[in-house]
Amino acid sequence: MTKRVVVTGASSGIGEATARLFASRGWDVIGVARRADRLSALEQGTGIRTIVADLTQQADVDRVREELAALGPLHGLVNNAGGAFGMGPIETSDPDDWRRMYDINVLGTQRMIAAVLPLLRDGARDAGVADIMTVTSIAGHVAYEGGGGYNAAKFAEAALVAVLRLELAGEPIRVLEIAPGMVKTDEFSLTRFKGDQARADAVYENVPEPLVAGDIADAIVHAMELPGHVNLDLITIKPVAQAAPHKVIRGRLEPKA
Repeated sequence: MTKRVVVTGASSGIGEATARLFASRGWDVIGVARRADRLSALEQGTGIRTIVADLTQQADVDRVREELAALGPLHGLVNNAGGAFGMGPIETSDPDDWRRMYDINVLGTQRMIAAVLPLLRDGARDAGVADIMTVTSIAGHVAYEGGGGYNAAKFAEAALVAVLRLELAGEPIRVLEIAPGMVKTDEFSLTRFKGDQARADAVYENVPEPLVAGDIADAIVHAMELPGHVNLDLITIKPVAQAAPHKVIRGRLEPKA
């Protein structure tokens, strides 16, 4: 049988890589994101269907649910839409940045889960299991200076996942979380630093082999293709050069003498 999965934040980075990988493995994929032009490019030659939507708007989420319902049972949801805005200390941070981070990382995830859970139950009846995979961050598990608002949002998102797992206990719906560390993409740090390319580039400067979007996509698809009784509750994934959010090695990695 062909399984159906919806991936949010599918217009770039981890979301795009995940949508493409699922499609290459025979899944029926629906990509959701705000940017129509990027979604149009994603559709080309992949068989991926797309829906333009802003998950901070309930009306858009309702429309996504209606379009998905018309397709039939849903077997997987990948909550990837999110982002970081700003990296200032708590004392001087812009509350609007914090509000934006909470809205997309936490409320956007909650909106999508609430909207499609009935369809996932249909998918579980259809295939024996359905999946809710949420992309959080190591920032949702370890605090670091400058993390303020992003830590707060991702800690909240991780807590949401943990509560959901308790609430759905007894149903054949796996609740999975992947918490990436440093992932080099075109947009994450650039968005965080509000278009300052030099600051964004400095994040990855001289870091030996930071993760890339495809590494996270591989882990997501692997977890969701495991036998239905296997639940990877939490996948923490970092490059070898990163021991913690605040401890990143720059330069060659070598065994000690």
